[in-house]
Amino acid sequence: MTIRLFNTMSRKIEEFVPITPGQVGFYSCGPTVYHYTHLGNLRTMIHNDILKRMFLENGYDMHHVMNITDVGHLTNDDDDSGEDKMEKGAARDHKSVWDVAQFYLDQFLRDYDDLNMIHPTEMPRATDYIHEQIELVRQLEALGYTYEIPGDGIYYDTSKFPAYGALTGGALSGNRAGARVEFNSAKRHPTDFALWKFSPADQKRQMEWDSPWGVGFPGWHAECSAMSMKLLGDHFDIHTGGEDLSRVHHANEIAQSEPIVGAPWVKYWVHFSFLVDKSGEKMSKSKGEFLGLDAVRNRGFDPIVYRYLILLGHYQAQLAFSWESMDAAAAGYKNLVRRVADILAEKEQGAQDPAVFDAWHDRILDAVSDNMKTAEALVITQELLKAPDVTAATKIALIEFIDRLLGLQFIDRARKLITLENVAAPDDIVDMARRRAAAKAARDFATADALRGQIDAAGWSILDTADGFKIVKKA
Repeated sequence: MTIRLFNTMSRKIEEFVPITPGQVGFYSCGPTVYHYTHLGNLRTMIHNDILKRMFLENGYDMHHVMNITDVGHLTNDDDDSGEDKMEKGAARDHKSVWDVAQFYLDQFLRDYDDLNMIHPTEMPRATDYIHEQIELVRQLEALGYTYEIPGDGIYYDTSKFPAYGALTGGALSGNRAGARVEFNSAKRHPTDFALWKFSPADQKRQMEWDSPWGVGFPGWHAECSAMSMKLLGDHFDIHTGGEDLSRVHHANEIAQSEPIVGAPWVKYWVHFSFLVDKSGEKMSKSKGEFLGLDAVRNRGFDPIVYRYLILLGHYQAQLAFSWESMDAAAAGYKNLVRRVADILAEKEQGAQDPAVFDAWHDRILDAVSDNMKTAEALVITQELLKAPDVTAATKIALIEFIDRLLGLQFIDRARKLITLENVAAPDDIVDMARRRAAAKAARDFATADALRGQIDAAGWSILDTADGFKIVKKA
C-alpha cells in the first residue's frame, strides 16, 4: 500500500519514502520512569504501536528504538529548572533513584504487555549512554554552539541555529521558552537549553558523573539525540512523540543534532494529540486525578478495551476520556468479540476465497496506511463480520490479519468466550436464570434485575439470545 502520514515539519500529509528501501528507522520518545505511566502517555504508545504494525503489515523491516528516561528530566521542562523528576520520585517513595527507575519501568512494561504492544527493537536507558551524551556536547562545543553559566551548566545557544523552531512553524523569537515559568535571566536567549547540568555545590546527587565541565548530569534533550544517532545512524525515517514535545523537546533535539549530522536529521515527524478529561484539560501526572492503567483494571475493564477506545479516534484529534466512554467502548468491543466467537463456532466454515480475502484485506490496510485511520478500519471490520457473502474461513483469516494490524486480540478473546460458554452452570444458577426469564416475560423487571445481580455476583453472566438465554462463566 501507499503509506501516507502527516509530517509535522512540513505541516502536510506526505507519501512515505524510506531512506533505505524496505527498512524503517523509527525513534519514539518513551517514559520518564519516576512514576506510573498515565493514560495520556499510553495513548501515545498505542499510536506508536499501530504505526509499527502498519509498516510491518506493509512488508517493511522495522528498527524501533524507544528511550527510557531515568535522569535529567526536570520538573520545569521549558526552562531547565526545578528538581530532577527521578530524584523527586526517589524522595517521594523513600527509595534509591535506581530502585525507583526499575520499579516504574517494570510497571510500564506490564502496562505495555497488557495493552498488547509489540516491544521495541531496543529500549536504551539514558544512564547507559552518558558517554555518548558527553560526546554530543563536546562536538557542539567544538562547533561553537555552547556557553557556560557558572554554577548552572553548559547551554546551547539557539541563536547559532537559524532553523530553530521550524518544526512548529515559528521563527526563533516565536518559540519562546519561559512562557509557563520564570525566565532564567542568566541565559543569553529565552530558547537556550541545558546540555549538561552541574550538580549543586552543597548537595550530592544520587545520579551524577564526571565530565570535561565538572560533575553533573545530562540535560533531558541530549539523550534522544545521542541514543538515536548511536542506534539508528546519523539520519533515520521517523521520530514520534506527544504533541507537547514538538515545541521544545523536539525543537531542541533538532538543534543539537543537525549541526553535527546535517539536515534533515529526521525525515518524518509524527505527533499524537492529547488525551483530555471531560473538561478538555490535558491528562497528565500533575493535574487532577492521576489515571493510570491500574484505574482501568480496578474498574473491572480489560485493558484491551482502553486500546479499542483509543483506536476509535484519530491520532491527530484530541480524545476525551471518561468512564462513560469506557463503558461504551467495552460494550462495542464485547459485541465484536461475540460475533467473532460465533464465526469460530460455525461447524461448516467453507473454503477460504483468496480474491475476497484480498479485497477486504486491502480495504482495511489501506485505511490504516492512509494516515492511520484506525476508526475507518474498525467500521470496515464490522461490515466484514456481518457480510453474508463471505465464508467463515475467509472471515477468520481476515480477523487474524486485523489482529496483527490493530492488536485487538479478537481471536484470543473469542476463543476464551467459547471456552467459558462450554462450562456447565450449576443447577442453582440455571434455576435463577429460568426464574429471571419468567420474570422478564411477566414484565417484572425488578425481580429480573435482582436475579441477574445474584447470578453476576456468583461469577456467571446471562446473555440474552433469540432462543432465550446463555449462561457464561466469567473470565
